[in-house]
Amino acid sequence: MSSNNLTGLGVLRHRSFAFYLAARLLSAVAVQIQSVAIGWQVYALTGDVFDLGLIGLAQFAPFFALILFAGQAADRFDRRRIITVGLAVELLCSLLLLAFTVSGLTVVWPVFAVLVLFGSARAFMMPAQQAILMNLVPQDSFSKAVALSSSSFHVAVIVGPTLGGLLYLAGSKIVYSTVGALLLVSLVLMSLVRATRQARRAEPTSWSAVLEGLRFVWSKPAVLGAISLDLFAVLFGGAVALLPAYARDVLHAGPTGLGLLRTAPAAGAAITAGVLAFRPITRQVGRWMFGGVAVFGLATIALGQTRSFTVALIALFLVGAGDMVSVYIRHILVQFETPDSIRGRVSAVNAVFIGASNELGEFESGLTASWFGLLPAILLGGSATVVVAALWALGFPVLSRMDRFPHAKRDPEQSAGGGGTTEAAATT
Repeated sequence: MSSNNLTGLGVLRHRSFAFYLAARLLSAVAVQIQSVAIGWQVYALTGDVFDLGLIGLAQFAPFFALILFAGQAADRFDRRRIITVGLAVELLCSLLLLAFTVSGLTVVWPVFAVLVLFGSARAFMMPAQQAILMNLVPQDSFSKAVALSSSSFHVAVIVGPTLGGLLYLAGSKIVYSTVGALLLVSLVLMSLVRATRQARRAEPTSWSAVLEGLRFVWSKPAVLGAISLDLFAVLFGGAVALLPAYARDVLHAGPTGLGLLRTAPAAGAAITAGVLAFRPITRQVGRWMFGGVAVFGLATIALGQTRSFTVALIALFLVGAGDMVSVYIRHILVQFETPDSIRGRVSAVNAVFIGASNELGEFESGLTASWFGLLPAILLGGSATVVVAALWALGFPVLSRMDRFPHAKRDPEQSAGGGGTTEAAATT
């Protein structure tokens, strides 16, 4: 089978990639179902928007502490096994949440403790998940694999919150039982994946090796600009964390309404990713990325100005669509620019930025909402995102003026680094 003939969904003919995609889909559905239940359960117990921010902080703190070491682990050990162990820990977390619920949870600190464990597992999984795609498909199918992987994730984020809201009507016990079952199936599917072409190096653990990814990112202005743009844009525009309070206090909706609101950005992202799988962005990639961030910010501003459920859904849909364009371009850019032997560590740096923008962004949103009020916090975040896009376009002209992805047609052996000399040159 010639990989050059693979188009659209043809990339699924690679069996290991298909298993990986199915495992990613089911685990993402499970996590999204669980996140709706946790947000609603915590807010129902405390009624404090600050606690919604603490949900993000509880996951980010261990993530931030472990992620660089996790990046080195993804370069030294089998990425497939790392993801499999991470899924097993996520399964354990869902079972603990079920046990707390069955016992009659009246305080929220046990939930935060489980989220710390969850964040630790996610820290090790994320670099491996980002780096493994290059080991599952031929390089000329990589952009399609990225789009399909992102699309499957956002399809899960569409199904997950809605299903989570509906399941919560039957009780949180049903929610966590369903999550456990989905994670178990995902774990079995991941065990069937057979990754190839991973360039592993048995180097000792040291601060120099751990920080290799940071040095590489700092040496590449385009990569640094792309991932720092995501950090600050989503850090300020993390309105999704406030949706439990927004649904109940502004739109006067219940758990099902919250599920629909959580679904809308995923729907925008999934549809956009589906389009990108068949019509990849190959020209003016810099303008597309900055345009996606600008749409993300403007849609967040619209969300903060409306009390209409329909308008809120449309705004959140556009939030997801804009974010997907930016994520798609950033992921391809980072992976094409990185030698395989340090791809885990560079992915870890990327994951730090993503984790900071998501979990720390949730904490920032909860904090500003407690200071200024719910809607002013959303408006402030959206405005800050637009400003960040404008500043980064001026500060990183190599990125804003980029027409094509660099090295997109480079030979796979060269892309993988080919040995110590190439790698050393790339990171000095």
